[in-house]
Amino acid sequence: MQWTLVIPLKPLERAKSRLAATAGDGLRPGLALAFAQDTVAAAVACPAVRDVAVVTDDVLARRELAALGARVMPDEPGAGLNAALRHGAAAVRAGRPEACVAALNADLPALRPLELARVLDGAALFPRAFLADAAGIGTTLLTAVAGTELSPAFGMDSRARHAVSGAVELALDGVDSVRQDVDTGQDLRAALALGVGARTAKAAARLLIAD
Repeated sequence: MQWTLVIPLKPLERAKSRLAATAGDGLRPGLALAFAQDTVAAAVACPAVRDVAVVTDDVLARRELAALGARVMPDEPGAGLNAALRHGAAAVRAGRPEACVAALNADLPALRPLELARVLDGAALFPRAFLADAAGIGTTLLTAVAGTELSPAFGMDSRARHAVSGAVELALDGVDSVRQDVDTGQDLRAALALGVGARTAKAAARLLIAD
């Protein structure tokens, strides 16, 4: 089974606000872009992924992520994360009604293509499925096979919200790179320990120099 991943991204100036204490407003947008670039690069390289659609209004991000092979589209609803995901999934299925779609966070800089493939292969067994984040509170991936609505419920306590919505939680070991999203300085240190992509490594090195 091949998947289309829908990746939402806020305008970089507003992205990753919880990293402000670690990176400051000068470096934070660059980190957010680096996270998204490494996430998209790994997703495009995943053998279970057919293509990647990014939903964002950020001009720089649109250019940089398109260069990595992603299809980019504007966030026409402009009504938050879940609306952007619904819009992206609908746009994908407007062209391919049979598409299997998955929402993936844009802040997975340590993402490994083969670990992502394991998660997607596991998700193929269920109409809707999700993977909890490293903290065990949020969600990093939500999937819907052909004929099933994605019905995203990201935000506060999204792990519980997706479970209540009927999505099956995937209980998989050895997929830490798919779980490790980055919202805080502690998250960034955890991602660096796993081993991040080249763009995040470069951006984080600038951060360390600045510190």
